Amino acid sequence: MASQISDNLFDIQDFRNRTAVFRNREHAGEVLGEMLSSYKGTNTVVFAIPAGGIPVGAVLASKLKITLEVAVVSKITLPWNTEAGYGAVAFDGTIKLNEGMIRRLGLTENDVNEGIEKTSKKVKNRVEEFRKGKSSLKIAGRIVILVDDGIASGFTMLVAVEALKNAGADQLIIAVPTAHLENIKQLIPQVDAIYCPNIRSGWSFAVADAYQMWSDVSEEEVMEILKGF
Repeated sequence: MASQISDNLFDIQDFRNRTAVFRNREHAGEVLGEMLSSYKGTNTVVFAIPAGGIPVGAVLASKLKITLEVAVVSKITLPWNTEAGYGAVAFDGTIKLNEGMIRRLGLTENDVNEGIEKTSKKVKNRVEEFRKGKSSLKIAGRIVILVDDGIASGFTMLVAVEALKNAGADQLIIAVPTAHLENIKQLIPQVDAIYCPNIRSGWSFAVADAYQMWSDVSEEEVMEILKGF
């Protein structure tokens, strides 16, 4: 089912450069489960990025009969556009900034510091809400599968990768339903393998275009899904 594009990048050939290949996030998780079936019943752990990565990761973890965890990461957004980000903060406090974007947009040091502080608080609150006092999962020496519902720029994923490496993951695998080819290539040197059934190229890319049904995932929906794990 899976096709090998490079030494550690796998997709599904029939899904390349197509849109609307998944019914919804749950269907995407099922497809990833087939691609990653060799990890079924192992000591591997799935870390899903909320909010959109949680429905995908939950189905994947269920199919593989392995643990589901939450990797809280949030982009640092522009003061005038909350959809666009110039950096990201991870659950362990890891921060990455897009210095080139900061310079191009003329963001001041005060702008950046305020953005980091606001995002760090958001991440801390989400960790407390989603984990509800659970002790930190020990991942040293374990294989980690990092999941989101798609990769556009890849910046948020890169920060999550660094945070999980800091936590001692033995092997790190990215599993995402869809991604832009050029941006996913930048992640290849950072991990042991990437599984992405729907890889697209071209000047226009939106994660939502891979799905027939797409809507934002609320924090309430995330909490409801996590109750089952």
